[in-house]
Amino acid sequence: MGLLIATSCVSGCSSKTTSEEIEKPNFVFIMVDDLGWKDVGFMGSNYYETSNIDKLADRGIVFTNAYANAPNCAPSRACLMTGQYTPRHGIYTVNNPDRGESRYRKLIPIPNTTTLDNSFVTLAETMRSAGYRTGMMGKWHLGEGEETGPEGQGFDVNVGGCHKGHPATYFSPYKNMFIEDGPNGEYLTDRLTDEAVKFIEGSKEDPFFLYLPYYAVHTPIQPKPGVKNKYEGKPADGKQNNPAYAAMVETVDAGVGRIMNKLDELMLTNNTVVIFFSDNGGVGGITDMSPLRGSKGMLYEGGIREPMIVRWPGTIKPGIHCDVPVISIDFYPTILEIAGIKKPEDLILDGENILPLFTGGGEFCERAIFWHFPAYLQASNNLLPDLIWRTTPVSVIREGDWKLLEFFEDGHLELYNLKKDISESNNLAEQIPEQAKSLHNKLLNWRTKINAPVPLELNPDYNPE
Repeated sequence: MGLLIATSCVSGCSSKTTSEEIEKPNFVFIMVDDLGWKDVGFMGSNYYETSNIDKLADRGIVFTNAYANAPNCAPSRACLMTGQYTPRHGIYTVNNPDRGESRYRKLIPIPNTTTLDNSFVTLAETMRSAGYRTGMMGKWHLGEGEETGPEGQGFDVNVGGCHKGHPATYFSPYKNMFIEDGPNGEYLTDRLTDEAVKFIEGSKEDPFFLYLPYYAVHTPIQPKPGVKNKYEGKPADGKQNNPAYAAMVETVDAGVGRIMNKLDELMLTNNTVVIFFSDNGGVGGITDMSPLRGSKGMLYEGGIREPMIVRWPGTIKPGIHCDVPVISIDFYPTILEIAGIKKPEDLILDGENILPLFTGGGEFCERAIFWHFPAYLQASNNLLPDLIWRTTPVSVIREGDWKLLEFFEDGHLELYNLKKDISESNNLAEQIPEQAKSLHNKLLNWRTKINAPVPLELNPDYNPE
């Protein structure tokens, strides 16, 4: 495969950079829930106002082909924390895998795990064992309490992290036993920012790893009224036209600005790696990822491609855009490399160290990336009334510009050239069968290697008529 060059973002196949002489930096990992690929100004939105996030993008590197490991919340977070693909930890979806009416499901889906077993060595555990102070403020969604909650999976501080996938309310009292209620009417996004700032202030003398997975902009769509008002009557940008959602996005943006200002104030900016990411695509019917196809819950680009920024002053040149495909399991080995932490020999990490793409100081060997979703996700009747499913069981491979989807109900393949057809509107599987066969064989080999279960049992209730 040829070299793909985007300014200092270099792709080829050679050695990886090391960080033996780099001072141990801090990390701030900001994860926004359900934020779509085009839900920020730096990715092209003219409706949502994200001045602080856009400034962060200007001062770091933007990845235009960055992916979550799953199209919905829990599996994406499990992959981030373990550095492993979904078949290894068994968290494929949220709640049960047989969602939707049984008469429309042709197959019996693979059983789903809803809690991340504490036998997995999480990124937070590895960081803490290397002397980092670790904090998590926000959505965990992988378990709860001393064994499977954040406090049992490597975090010294947990504010708000429980097994629930969305807040009962964004306004205090929060009905969440893992966060003390604030004054009546206090806004959850602002409170989590307060807690993140407090954690940074309390950790300034030692290296820290801050994981800030905001509950926003997940439903319920509950904005701060004063922020929502400014979007009433604002011209839409295509199908981006929801004032309440826009207000929630802006409040997250304000939180990002406050955190960056605190790093500046404490003179920690130059020694802090800031990562900005989302866990899956935006919710169809609330926001829009056009020109990408699909939305949250789908394995088309709109469900898995994410806005991604990495800022590290003095190491990452500002204003860089990188087109090399990366995926969230890459964060674990990359953060270890930056921190100078040697990977334990028995730790399985499926991702790659992408530090060379940050710095341009080495070469990166492009590889295929994969998704495996052996479950059903029904469409939301009020948001996507024309669909029965967001997805049926499917496996996916992307290699270079090519992407192949294999749907298990009938075995049909879809092949797209994302460079020429970012909207995935022209299925080339029959036109270029040799390309489809090549990618399909690689997908089959990967599933065998990783022991990925495929649903084969027919559902006796299946009766679409």
